Amino acid sequence: MHDETRARVEEEIKNWNYLAELPEVWHGFQIDRRQQVVDDVYDFCSYNNATAHRSITLYYHEETHEYKLRVKLGLVEFCRIEFITAKLPAFEELLRDQFEGLLLELSEYDPASLSSIVLEKGITTWEYTASLPKSCEGFELFVSPEQPTKINNGSYVIINYVDFVIESDFAIYYNVYRDEFFGEARIWNIPDVNYDFDAADLTELIARLREGMVPRLQEIRSRAEAEATKHNRGENNGCLNQ
Repeated sequence: MHDETRARVEEEIKNWNYLAELPEVWHGFQIDRRQQVVDDVYDFCSYNNATAHRSITLYYHEETHEYKLRVKLGLVEFCRIEFITAKLPAFEELLRDQFEGLLLELSEYDPASLSSIVLEKGITTWEYTASLPKSCEGFELFVSPEQPTKINNGSYVIINYVDFVIESDFAIYYNVYRDEFFGEARIWNIPDVNYDFDAADLTELIARLREGMVPRLQEIRSRAEAEATKHNRGENNGCLNQ
């Protein structure tokens, strides 16, 4: 982020009354007022629920010259497009209207928020859900089909296995616009995509999960542990060379 952009944003939010008025604890989320810049993004406030592995962050994005809000559910992180705006007063108006509702949405599952397409697809009543283990290859079931989680671009997370220690996961998504299922992984929080779990319906998805889920989780863990070993070896070599 350019110094002039950072200075301008800091000047805009310095005396922002709304930010100062936000409660320290809100619907189970603890506020974090620390400010940080990562690349072209300036985070200036977040609410975190560490136990539930959920957070909301307010930030400024230099690339698009906009104030934005992103949500993190487990390791899945995405921008909520309805909060995007170029001006701070407009951003405040959106937050006053919708921020508390978003916190409630993340803290209390609401079946009424699901798209009718998701319900008609039979995801929430899918019998195969009972076959999904609570843990597998050291990953814990974080999202199950009984409670799909909406993200953006018409996609829902319907299955998510996570190991927070190694910041790695495996997820199955359903997209209502394309009417298809697909999979994605994260290895040390870096997305890793393959097409082995693409499916047109739940019957096809069952076959792909039975054949490929355990090997995929084993692969994710193996690669994550290899990355950790390589990183630690690099740190040790760095110490030896000092």
